[in-house]
Amino acid sequence: MNHFQRSVVVVLVAVCITGVFGIPLGDPKFLIQAFSLEFSFVALAIVAAKNFRYAYIPNFIIATIVIVGNTLSPKHIEIMSTLHPFYNGIVLIVGGYILQGLLLITNAMAYKKYKQAISNNKTV
Repeated sequence: MNHFQRSVVVVLVAVCITGVFGIPLGDPKFLIQAFSLEFSFVALAIVAAKNFRYAYIPNFIIATIVIVGNTLSPKHIEIMSTLHPFYNGIVLIVGGYILQGLLLITNAMAYKKYKQAISNNKTV
């Protein structure tokens, strides 16, 4: 596993840890959706650690969905802009934007490196 792949796995683990702190703070009526999203990040972390090429596209899709979902949710926007409740706001900002953006960036760099390695092997 190269440096970029490890970076993606580390970001995915950080997203999982943030989710563990964030789920108890969220609305109980969305508990099933929160657990589903959390388990998808756990699965992506495992897949990325074992065989990275299967995790590229799902990483892009889920990170984009999380960012768009947080942006379109009026309740999330209110919590993040007022930081009330404070911990919810921090978890939403860190987990919903910072780590998801970092996941998109590291995943794109890892994918680029993967494509370069594939093209170098074909030309050799």
